[in-house]
Amino acid sequence: MMRSLFAGVSGLQNHQTRMDVIGNNIANINTTGFKRGRVNFQDMFYQQMQGAARPTEVLGGVNPVEVGLGMTIASIDTIHTQGSFQSTGVGTDLAINGNGFFILDDRGAEVYTRAGNFYLDREGTLVNSNGLRVQGWMAEDIGGTRILDTSRSLESLVIPVGAKDEARETTMVYFACNLDKRTPEIADDASEAEIRAGAWSTSINIYDSFGDLHVARVVFTRVPGTNNSWQGEVIVNPDSEIPTNTSVGMGDDPPAPGGPTVFVVNFDNNGMLMSVVDAAGNEDAAGSLIMNVAYDLQTANPQDDGTMTRHNFQLNLGTVGGLTNSMTQYAERSSTRINEQNGNPMGYLENFRIDSAGVITGIFDNGNLRVIGQIGLASFTNQGGLEKIGDNNYRMTTNSGNANIGTSGLAGKGFIQAGVLEMSNVDMADQFTDMIITQRGFQANSRTIQTADQMLQELLTLKR
Repeated sequence: MMRSLFAGVSGLQNHQTRMDVIGNNIANINTTGFKRGRVNFQDMFYQQMQGAARPTEVLGGVNPVEVGLGMTIASIDTIHTQGSFQSTGVGTDLAINGNGFFILDDRGAEVYTRAGNFYLDREGTLVNSNGLRVQGWMAEDIGGTRILDTSRSLESLVIPVGAKDEARETTMVYFACNLDKRTPEIADDASEAEIRAGAWSTSINIYDSFGDLHVARVVFTRVPGTNNSWQGEVIVNPDSEIPTNTSVGMGDDPPAPGGPTVFVVNFDNNGMLMSVVDAAGNEDAAGSLIMNVAYDLQTANPQDDGTMTRHNFQLNLGTVGGLTNSMTQYAERSSTRINEQNGNPMGYLENFRIDSAGVITGIFDNGNLRVIGQIGLASFTNQGGLEKIGDNNYRMTTNSGNANIGTSGLAGKGFIQAGVLEMSNVDMADQFTDMIITQRGFQANSRTIQTADQMLQELLTLKR
């Protein structure tokens, strides 16, 4: 008789625990990145009233006779299914589409979260709502190139909005233009109108080491008596009153002042780049065709005492036989397209964006895009083994496995989406249904206790 009382008590206690978990799920239905809990029950140990017996020659086998002594909680699981995404439009709001966790630095210890409601503090550090720093890798400037080395140890991510981007001198100008094959030759006695019709020029802005703006002009005219050859002439700051002593040539060393300013570009009969020849007769007909351009600038001298300073850049005409990023000669209008140059004035970081790989790219007001860093993600063999420590954070345990740290999209990790947040994965209809089932289970166990009590009362009233 007493066994049913204690079985009913265990049912009441454990259904109350299940109701606690359901209540916590519903309370966090709008908590960013929350993962719902689930209670699993199991029966408790049994009292054996009669053991099992094997069959004999005269009798069959007998099953054990056992009375259960109630139930207990088998586990309270964390269900790590994907939550819905809510668009916020905030650049620092991040969500993970797939597996993985953001990594936070909690006073030297790593904790993990799915809640990506981050922001920048006064020092530009990317932090969560409790000030824990988001971990990843900052880019390094190696030889003027921003490099991300994700094999290094994790570090806090800093996005220095308002920071300066240093001025860089132009060292390479890339051409990707077309010269109209129909362009007429320029006769020695040509009129000014005929000269303008037979010459094609294009200009590009270049920068010195102080970020000061200059103009490089290239003028092309058809070589007389040829169908596929053009003479190019380079002049830096053609409208300046101070001569720049522009000179063009081949070789490893920049050409000296006062040298020739012209070179010849040759095309094949298919309109593809074939070779380039400088004024000294040096020819290059393989790979990338590059001319060295040198020029003098007075304004580049910090003393401003009239001393001229020599500068140089390379003019990349394209690849022999190339099409996309090379000069061509087709029967189409001459284009003024210069693909790009690598110099820039000083600028300030005014904005940034985060892509699906977690790479943070700074947007400067001088038009440059610079890689700032990359957000790291952690995944676990058994993410259900993580310990919830509050504040939307998890901690590694002995059964979760070690954190596999890397970039998004690798080793089973999901992709990062910026401008959205992952909502709770709690389903209200599912929780309300589970609440009804839990209530009925609690109610039924209370009836077990009441009925057992009535039976005990009957025993007490047998002798009156």
